[in-house]
Amino acid sequence: MSEFIYTTAIKRLRKLKKRIRIIPGGTSAGKTYGILPILIDYAIKKSNQEISVVSESIPHLRRGALKDFIKIMQSTNRWVHTNFNRSFLKYTFTNGSFIEFFSTDQPDKLRGARRDVLYINEANNIHFESYQQLAIRTKDIIWLDYNPTHEFWAHTELEKDPDAELLRLTYKDNEALSPTIIKEIEKGKEKAKTSDYWANWWNVYGLGLQGSLEGVIFSNWSIIPNIPTEASLIGCGLDFGYSNDPTALIAVYKYNDTRILHELIFRKGMVNQEIAQYIPKTAIWADSAEPKSIEEIRRLNVDIKGVKKGADSIMFGIQTMQSQKYLITQSSTNLINEFRNYCYDTDKNGKTLNKPIDNFNHGIDAVRYHEMMTLGIKEEMFFF
Repeated sequence: MSEFIYTTAIKRLRKLKKRIRIIPGGTSAGKTYGILPILIDYAIKKSNQEISVVSESIPHLRRGALKDFIKIMQSTNRWVHTNFNRSFLKYTFTNGSFIEFFSTDQPDKLRGARRDVLYINEANNIHFESYQQLAIRTKDIIWLDYNPTHEFWAHTELEKDPDAELLRLTYKDNEALSPTIIKEIEKGKEKAKTSDYWANWWNVYGLGLQGSLEGVIFSNWSIIPNIPTEASLIGCGLDFGYSNDPTALIAVYKYNDTRILHELIFRKGMVNQEIAQYIPKTAIWADSAEPKSIEEIRRLNVDIKGVKKGADSIMFGIQTMQSQKYLITQSSTNLINEFRNYCYDTDKNGKTLNKPIDNFNHGIDAVRYHEMMTLGIKEEMFFF
């Protein structure tokens, strides 16, 4: 069990006094890991308090705030598993206080019970109307956190509110970070000298400053709760990774005039035998830069073929995807994050280039491989 570290982020967060507490911050700044311990202490010290932790979807909560909540409770020796209702994602303390976790795609929750404290995790991913419905039902404190990738309603509607205060956090406020993560983040400082994209990245994720996400490549998508029963699986795309990059396996479904994308794998450190266990019985299109991996998986009775990446295949694949309508399942949190952040690169003068950034593209590359091979591309150009 990892040791709980009382970070600078927690100390700074504890000094906030106003009702609405707005917390923009860079990557690994300890926003969630700072706010949750404060909520836990609040619940323990005051009886019968009702605290809601809210995000855009239940999968997002399970992989983020809820996972962190359990870690914090366990590392501080406060976790009692019988106090946690897994069906309702609700932890009840012995004094009657509770912390519940739910998503904004549950309308009955938005317009339902009132609460004492509200925490909206990654608030820039939810609509202002959802915030309003929650805020008017919150008696005391409202916490909001987000990566400041672009302007949204927290800036336009809340920053000038006399009941609101803002605290900006960065990775330097989080002493719990490992040196390897710090080193990886700080690579962005040097890259910021090379292009407007990386300058914007460093401002947002390194310094926690408001950025401007321009040139986003895909706007032809939306989120759905689940795969409809009428949808039919037509194949998968596979992008290999291991140490530095994740392996991404994305299932593609046909549903009326749209295509549904569902994330099956998005994980580092997977060997080919493990990958094969997640592959459904369907055609797989994979990165042909890994012929050995393709052959190993094929020998495990998987219908897998390699997509040859020609000089124009990336832009052709992007254009092919731009001609479609996509629905992405809400559990595909990594793929959703990529679709939100995948944009065109810029040169050092800020001029937009006709090529995408080499980032936020693992799941998207997997989709691109599949779509190039199923939407009318001449096969001899791209695969063997």
